[in-house]
Amino acid sequence: MIGRLNHVAIAVPDLTAATALYRDTLGAAVSQPVDLPPHGVTVVFVTLPNTKIELLHPYGDSSPIAGFLAKNPSGGIHHICYEVDDILAARDRLKEQGARVLGNGEPSIGAHDKPVLFLHPKDFCGTLVELEQA
Repeated sequence: MIGRLNHVAIAVPDLTAATALYRDTLGAAVSQPVDLPPHGVTVVFVTLPNTKIELLHPYGDSSPIAGFLAKNPSGGIHHICYEVDDILAARDRLKEQGARVLGNGEPSIGAHDKPVLFLHPKDFCGTLVELEQA
């Protein structure tokens, strides 16, 4: 059911410093920061030959990333994102197997302008999983 690994998301307390680390120290190509108010994040994508790293920073007072950083002040891996061909079929199959979809269960539009869903970390080895329609 799952396809390619689309990205690994890392919550960072200082987006400018994290961007410089990936760009200047590791030599990676990085995007400009993009504010995503509906998701409460500002993102920078680090492009790698086989996947991407998504640097996440809080945007606004109700950002879920702010809560994550309060518990993990140095930052850390927030979620992994897998591609699926049909997000609704994937959702329905996962729910039939007992997996919990976060939110209202309906896809929202993610950072790549594609439908996304998040799956409860307790159902996936302690890892928050994002599904993105390819």
